[in-house]
Amino acid sequence: MAVRPVLIYPDPRLKAPSSKVGEIDTDINQFIDDLIDTMYDAPGCVGLAAPQLGMPKRIILVDISRNPKCDQSLGLQVLINPEIVRQEGQSTAREGCLSLPHLTANVARATSISVRALLRQGEKIIFDAFDFHARVLLHEIDHLDGILFLDRVASLKTDVFRRKRYQVSNKATDN
Repeated sequence: MAVRPVLIYPDPRLKAPSSKVGEIDTDINQFIDDLIDTMYDAPGCVGLAAPQLGMPKRIILVDISRNPKCDQSLGLQVLINPEIVRQEGQSTAREGCLSLPHLTANVARATSISVRALLRQGEKIIFDAFDFHARVLLHEIDHLDGILFLDRVASLKTDVFRRKRYQVSNKATDN
């Protein structure tokens, strides 16, 4: 298991579609372990896709419980060959991405989705996701199709923002 470097835009591998995983073998499982280590190494990261580590395979991770505003605790989801089979509703919210570390943007996404995928053990599942969970899944599945959140903004001029970096000042010791 290892933390791997995350590809940064404009790396062309981020815009390439990924291929389906055939057999979930030892190499795929080792890569998934590295994907997990890499996601958990990035503070606040709630999702990561295989292409972000240079692997053009349809594998994503999602753990929305890492967001302090999230009231759901679903834990880690490892999804192989995920597909959106239903989308409904729409809301716009701010998104960020490890592959575009200095930007955030307002992105419109469905608020209710159904996803079909394989689990790491090869079990087939279909499940529903709503609101923030749906947003994160849609963001990560977009990576598998070579789509970045910037491709989904209505206006690059008004909907894209430089990420704010806050420094905590220790005023108690400054005196």
